[in-house]
Amino acid sequence: MKLTRRDFLKISGAATAGLALGGLGFDLSPVHAFSMELRTKDAKETPTICCFCAVGCGIICHTGKETGQVIYTEGDADHPINGGALCSKGAAAYQIAQNDRRITKVLYRAPNTSEWQEKSWDWALKEIAKRVKKSRDASFSVKNKKGQVVNRCSGIASVGSAALDNEECWPYQAMLRAMGLVYIEHQARI
Repeated sequence: MKLTRRDFLKISGAATAGLALGGLGFDLSPVHAFSMELRTKDAKETPTICCFCAVGCGIICHTGKETGQVIYTEGDADHPINGGALCSKGAAAYQIAQNDRRITKVLYRAPNTSEWQEKSWDWALKEIAKRVKKSRDASFSVKNKKGQVVNRCSGIASVGSAALDNEECWPYQAMLRAMGLVYIEHQARI
């Protein structure tokens, strides 16, 4: 048998590695793996759409059976748009529901002040409705310059959200058109 220098180095290296691993107590017997129970084991899975942009990536939202709280989110591998992949915002969507710094109360800052005040949800909804009505009444036109009936409101515009599905978009745009809005746009088209 002809032994070349290259073969000698290979054999020497393998023998040295074997001795080193044997001396360290390397054991090839089967290892019993330590595993934890997944927190999503008994969770309810609900498919949803990412709320951050107009792409509409699919997300699976895992909620606890007893609490109903979001415990985990992941990309939906069966979704035709993203195939399970998520951007950094979509991957962090879990933090929308699980964030102790999230504001859960209505905060209002009056004009020309620097202090925020806590207000009730009833107050906020009534205030929004009052301001929308005031803006609509101030900018509503029954007829145009030619005398044609137009019934339009040019003082309010709407940019819809990509987080709305078709079933939510239809009543929303119907309400806007009933108010006479002309400037109705959607985030997906911008």
